[in-house]
Amino acid sequence: MVANLPEKRYYSIGEVATALDVKTSLLRFWEKEFKQIQPKKKQSGVRKYTPEDVQQIQFIHHLLKEKGLTIEGAKKELKRIPSGDPKRALIEKLQKIKAELLQIKEQL
Repeated sequence: MVANLPEKRYYSIGEVATALDVKTSLLRFWEKEFKQIQPKKKQSGVRKYTPEDVQQIQFIHHLLKEKGLTIEGAKKELKRIPSGDPKRALIEKLQKIKAELLQIKEQL
């Protein structure tokens, strides 16, 4: 979960945008580009994001802004990860690092 968000059932688009330091228009754009982002919408069009939605958005933010992937690259990465689960991706990455460290340890 995003560190600077209180624990709630639903978050507004403004809360999510502020927590990730992005504009609300970017979140709307990502919603169109990534099928993993599907906030609940009221009849008035107001979006409500669940903690799971926020987790997906945070992972997409990581792929695009921190890893520097393109939209297409991020889509491929999300397809590669079972159900786009960011925790699973982190576990896989940590397991690779552990294997590399064990290999280095054996060489010492």
